[in-house]
Amino acid sequence: MTDVASPRQAGITHPANLLTIARLVFAPLLFWLVLDATGDRGASWAAFGLGVALASTDFFDGKVARRANVVSRSGAFLDPLADKVVVLGSSFCLVYVDRYWWLPVAIITLREVGITVWRSRWARLGLSLPARKSATYKTFVQGLALSMAVMPSLNDQDTLLTAMLWLAVGWTIFSGVQYLMDGQNALNATGE
Repeated sequence: MTDVASPRQAGITHPANLLTIARLVFAPLLFWLVLDATGDRGASWAAFGLGVALASTDFFDGKVARRANVVSRSGAFLDPLADKVVVLGSSFCLVYVDRYWWLPVAIITLREVGITVWRSRWARLGLSLPARKSATYKTFVQGLALSMAVMPSLNDQDTLLTAMLWLAVGWTIFSGVQYLMDGQNALNATGE
């Protein structure tokens, strides 16, 4: 039987956290690239390339942390924050340049803000609602929808881009409902 070491705490300067911070630092450049391509409704190869690079940092920060067997409170806070900044900021920019309709973006925003408040409530009570696999898929589908929206070769594919956005909304709602149920189950288990 192999003895599995428990994860050790990592500081803010751990490479996994630095990848997450890079996502936050470069997010405004992505927003600018989308807004700068107004005539093409946000589509440019620069925005696409940077978006893919930022999405890859989300994949690699978790991989680096798992490989080093570390956890960090700063990483647990910064990673979902960076995801929300990139997804919501890019979505707002795409609404501004008339690529996205405001309603699906408003639904995604309400879910993201609502679940953040919901998880914070449980954290104040000393209960953790860990990230679910469906949230990982949700972030992937959101990123895919955003990447497709800024890809110049799909610039005239409004039906496809709208379908991808609504698929992202569906995953966003689905994972949000799971978090709500997790909180309710935690409440039932503690009797509070």
